[in-house]
Amino acid sequence: MAETIRLKATDGNEIGGYLATPAGTPKGHVIVVMEIFGVNHHIKAVTDRLAADGYVALAPQFFDRIKPGIELGYTAETIAEGRGHVMGLGVDKPLADVQAAIDALKARGAKKVGITGFCWGGTITWLSACRLPVDVAVGYYGGGIHGAKAEQPKCPTMLHFGDKDAHIPMTHVNELRALHKDVTIYDYPADHGFHCDERGSYDVTAAKTAYGRTLEFFSKHLP
Repeated sequence: MAETIRLKATDGNEIGGYLATPAGTPKGHVIVVMEIFGVNHHIKAVTDRLAADGYVALAPQFFDRIKPGIELGYTAETIAEGRGHVMGLGVDKPLADVQAAIDALKARGAKKVGITGFCWGGTITWLSACRLPVDVAVGYYGGGIHGAKAEQPKCPTMLHFGDKDAHIPMTHVNELRALHKDVTIYDYPADHGFHCDERGSYDVTAAKTAYGRTLEFFSKHLP
């Protein structure tokens, strides 16, 4: 079952949150962090899939701070639009909204909260692991993680990258490996966005393997 709830950050701002709940007793609670395209069809599908796999999953709609209902596709124009939106938001506002999502899940009975995110959301996931009270984090191809490599995750963290990703060279991935030996880092023979089955860069083998590892990691670290 899915619904939209309201999330209120400590700065007083309110945004929507796409909430999907499983049938039966949840295995845990997970925040899903969007790409630069908003909480669009794909991110809702990821959230629904986590719910089908037993997790209460919540995707904060960060772009509501700009205008409600921004859901973008995958064209050169929408990529440029999405980049403009995330540059305008920065990271402090999205992190405040992640904290609001944590609070909302705790209010719904979560003992622990995990987080996963894609592209820009992978970077927000990394920063959340370093700065916020999340209990496990899984980031996919976050291009800004290398720029925040000096920060240290405070929870078990897993990262997924594609070795054909022109946005994230393997030299950056290997630097992260060297600096953060306690972080589980995988790379796949795939391009940026390999988990999204609505993009040309989708790689079914990489996506399936990474998602399986993600579920295993959540199972280990969430109640």
